[in-house]
Amino acid sequence: MTLPSTYRKVVATKFTTNFREAAAIVEEPLPTPEAGEVLVRNLYAGVNATDVNVSAGLYTPGAQPPIDLGLEVLGEVAAVGDGVAHLQVGMPIVSMYTGAGYREYSVHKASHVLPVPEAKPEYMALLLSGMTAAVGLNVAGEMKSGETVLITAAAGGTGQIAVQLAKLAGNHVIGTCSTEEKAAFLRELGCGRVINYRQEDFAAVLREEYPNKLDIVYESVGRQMFDAALDNLAIRGRLVIIGAIAEYVSGAEVISAPRIWTKLLAKSASVRGMFLPHFFVEHLPTELPKMIDMVATGKLRVQIDPTEFYGVDAVVDAVEFLHSGKNAGKVVVRF
Repeated sequence: MTLPSTYRKVVATKFTTNFREAAAIVEEPLPTPEAGEVLVRNLYAGVNATDVNVSAGLYTPGAQPPIDLGLEVLGEVAAVGDGVAHLQVGMPIVSMYTGAGYREYSVHKASHVLPVPEAKPEYMALLLSGMTAAVGLNVAGEMKSGETVLITAAAGGTGQIAVQLAKLAGNHVIGTCSTEEKAAFLRELGCGRVINYRQEDFAAVLREEYPNKLDIVYESVGRQMFDAALDNLAIRGRLVIIGAIAEYVSGAEVISAPRIWTKLLAKSASVRGMFLPHFFVEHLPTELPKMIDMVATGKLRVQIDPTEFYGVDAVVDAVEFLHSGKNAGKVVVRF
């Protein structure tokens, strides 16, 4: 494989949730992998709602800009360092770390990359999105069969996987979305009830159809959607917070209300945060291979949003597209 002398990447030159304001493209000499490392030619980068948290410096405490951006990568091994025997040049792999994604080449510890059957972006979507769904439901949510599970932002990168995992476990799944196109997609995935919150009153639907019946809520939106889900938890219901995309850019909404225990104690219900880095290493060996096999055998469907974003020059547009809510499925940048 012929390698260039330089490569380009996206960095944050200042810390802000305004991704466009933070991002800049720089060119650097191509690194050489050291012992135990591999150089990867990036083919796809995953776009995530939390990219604006990365650009704000929330994932790199103590660091000063510039910092590298982008979390997920699917690529092919371009060079290997000494002592690396299980990976060969040309092999497709997936990997994840802060700064790995939005660049043309990336260096990884060989022990931190995972070979995949082929260079399909669907496999990359299992890293952050898939692992968040699996750990959020199975570990934090303690999901069983025969439960009622609400997935907010259900047509997004992580929501679509959560819907299918909950359905495959034998549960009634409710999914929220913003368009009829997304609603049709969610019905295909197995949602027993789809709530288009632009056409229906989300809180009223839960109050009238699922009063005190939500065993698990997989919540990633925040604001009024969080409030309505909390109000309709079942006895011993679990509300798992995996994000709050509606509050990322503007900041957490400040409200005046009785303390949250007043809505939890009488139901023995709970609210649980699930920040993937606290679970990733422990559960990666069990959860990710299962999902890779499910995608390879057709048991799990991962929809990649068809909107095309090419190269580091398109990264900012891709992040803003995701935050516009127009995406249906996982947004990726192609290289």
